[in-house]
Amino acid sequence: MDGTRPAADERLTVGQVAQRFGVTVRTLRHYDDVGLLTPGERSAGGYRLYTAADLLRLRHVVVYRRLGFSLGEIERILAAEDEEAVVVHLRRQRETVRARLTELEDLVAAIDRALEAEMTGTDLTPEEQRELFGEGFSDEYAAEAEQRWGGTDAWEQSRRRASRYTEADWRRIAEEAQALNRRFAEAKRAGLPATSAEAMDAAEAARRQIHERFYDLTPEFHRHLGDLYVADPRFTRTYEDLEPGLAQYVRDAIHANADRAAG
Repeated sequence: MDGTRPAADERLTVGQVAQRFGVTVRTLRHYDDVGLLTPGERSAGGYRLYTAADLLRLRHVVVYRRLGFSLGEIERILAAEDEEAVVVHLRRQRETVRARLTELEDLVAAIDRALEAEMTGTDLTPEEQRELFGEGFSDEYAAEAEQRWGGTDAWEQSRRRASRYTEADWRRIAEEAQALNRRFAEAKRAGLPATSAEAMDAAEAARRQIHERFYDLTPEFHRHLGDLYVADPRFTRTYEDLEPGLAQYVRDAIHANADRAAG
């Protein structure tokens, strides 16, 4: 979302607003229908036009929506608070969300490292493990994850599913992961933006693979996993070895797909 404030005399159509703010035309029309955000003006041809005040209100709506507020809650917040109060409220919410993100990122990192370590419960030799998951494979991740997250629902779910996999299953899973990485790399090499349908579809396929193979993964939770691909060198290296800049590209595609799902 563009961080600049709208010019006082700016007037934008529904399509222009959708493009600038990364929301769909359908969403904007819904906001209009429920009275949350009604364009303040119309063109000579009868088209809705958003004023600078409308765009500022939309910025608040988008932020609150991403924080998980319902449309009714957002309407009450914006009706009760002036702009200064909204800023104070948003800063308070930002601190809360950042603390939650840190906790979720630690959890996702521990679980995903543990997924590789689940290989130790199969009949694969260390050589076969390295063949499938690379030289970076190490069962120390399992101890790290179990110490911090053992007993959680996600932990138990991933252990339960992984314990049933045979050597052939693990090879198929590794092949699936490699094919998904190739999809991302090919899209990036083709010059397609991370917000393109192709990149977002690859991100959705990656989410579905984890969701179906290991543990329940919502698009929003996948967003935090994507952040780890650029924050944790152990994840970043996997993508950078395939294509320079791929870790950031995959992260951005995952975020775009999560935004698409939320919209």
